Amino acid sequence: MQVAVCAQEGSPDAAVDPRFGRCQCLVLVNRENNYWESIANPGINSSGGAGIQTAQTLVDRRVEAVLVGRIGPKAMAVFQRAGIKVFGGITGTVRESIDLYHRGKLPLLDGANSIAHAGMGGGFKKA
Repeated sequence: MQVAVCAQEGSPDAAVDPRFGRCQCLVLVNRENNYWESIANPGINSSGGAGIQTAQTLVDRRVEAVLVGRIGPKAMAVFQRAGIKVFGGITGTVRESIDLYHRGKLPLLDGANSIAHAGMGGGFKKA
């Protein structure tokens, strides 16, 4: 099972990036074979549609779960259509987030937890 984590740098010990579409990079982790890799986020410098572009990259990479701090409605819709589970509210490091995920301690999101364009300074979704 391959899990993607939004990160500020490309390593398991990197701090997570709370943004999805404009996170610095994505760390892909496969705990079954103790393999990880970092990929550049293709949406980071996009003038628009960063979340959609980032989400589609992870769909193409066949991830089964995504760990995010915040995610907007358009990116979330891409994952919902693809049947990919999204877990939200991560903090700490990539390694800590993966551990919490495997212990079942991260909340599964049933929708976006951020407003559109929040990664560009828009803010959080109102409760």
